[in-house]
Amino acid sequence: MSSSSTSQSPQQSPLLSLPGAVAAEAPDEGVAAHYGDLFKEQRALADGTGFVDLSHRGVVTVSGDDRLSWLHLLLTQHMTELPPGRATEALILSANGHIEQALSLVDDGETVWMHTEPGKQEELVAYLESMRFFYRVETADRTDDFAVVHLPAGSIADVTGAAAVRETAHGRDLFLPRDQLRPFAEAHGPAIGVLAYEALRVEAHRPRLGRETDHRTIPHELGWIGTAVHLEKGCYRGQETVARVQNLGKPPRRLVFLHLDGSEVKIPVHGDAVRLAADGVEGRQIGFVTTSARHHELGPIALALVKRNVPVDAELIAGPDATAAAQETVVEP
Repeated sequence: MSSSSTSQSPQQSPLLSLPGAVAAEAPDEGVAAHYGDLFKEQRALADGTGFVDLSHRGVVTVSGDDRLSWLHLLLTQHMTELPPGRATEALILSANGHIEQALSLVDDGETVWMHTEPGKQEELVAYLESMRFFYRVETADRTDDFAVVHLPAGSIADVTGAAAVRETAHGRDLFLPRDQLRPFAEAHGPAIGVLAYEALRVEAHRPRLGRETDHRTIPHELGWIGTAVHLEKGCYRGQETVARVQNLGKPPRRLVFLHLDGSEVKIPVHGDAVRLAADGVEGRQIGFVTTSARHHELGPIALALVKRNVPVDAELIAGPDATAAAQETVVEP
C-alpha cells in the first residue's frame, strides 16, 4: 500500500517567519534564501554551526522485508547489503540512461528513508508503486509529516528527535517530524539559508538534479559514477547506457568548476551560455552555467556543463556580459 497526499506545490516553512528571513526563489520556494547576512551564514556553515532548513524537499519511505532487494533492482546503487545507518546516494534512470531522480538515502534497519528534489516525490512514489508487483514493500510519501534539516560537518547538535539521520562527509541530514521544526530552530540556531548551502555545494563540486541536469544528462557527465552509481551491478533501467559509456569512456559533456570574474556586478545564472573566450560573445556555445554563487572566500563561482572536447586549459566566458571564467576540471574528458 502507499500514501501520497502531498501536492506538487512546495511546503511553506514556518521558519520563514524568523527575523530577517528572505524567501528563496525557484527551485527552492518554501524556505529561506537567507536570514540577512549571506556570507556570515556561509562562514557559520563552514565552521560547523547552525542548520539549514531543507523542509521543502520531498520525503519518501520504503518499508517491508524486501525493501533493499527490491530497490536494488530499480536504483543505480548497490542496495542488497546496505547496513543500517550508512548513507548513500542513488539515481533512477530512463531506459536511455538519462537521469530522472537523484535520491539521498539511509536505511534504519526497518525503513529506507530518502529525500529528493522539491515536487519530485509524487513522481517518485508513482514510479515505485508501478514496479512493486509481488514484492513485500510499502512506499509512502511522508513530505507532509517530515522535514529535512541539514547539519554541517562538525555540528554537535542533539539529533535524538529525528526519525532518521543520514550522515555523510558534508554533514548530517535529519528527517525531523515537521511539527518539531520550529522548536528545533529555537534550540539549534542560527538558521542558515539555502543560498549559503548552495554556495558550499558548488565549492564541493556536488551536482544537483534540475540544476546540473537537463533532459539528456547521463551520470558520467557529472561525476556521479562511484557515489551514486555502482558499476559492479546490473539489472536496473538504463544500465546498458552506463556500461557502454564506462567501456568507451566518452560521455558527450563534462562538469567543470568556474572561477568567475569578481569585478562584475552581475554573475551568470542557471542556463546562461558558456563560450570559448577566444571566440567572444558571438562565438559558438559550448556549454551552459548550471549553478552560480557568491562564495565568502572564493568570490563568484559556478558549475557548468561543457562539451567533452573543450580543452581543460581553455579560457571561457559565461553569460550575456561575457564574464571571464577560469575552469577547473571536475570530470575528466
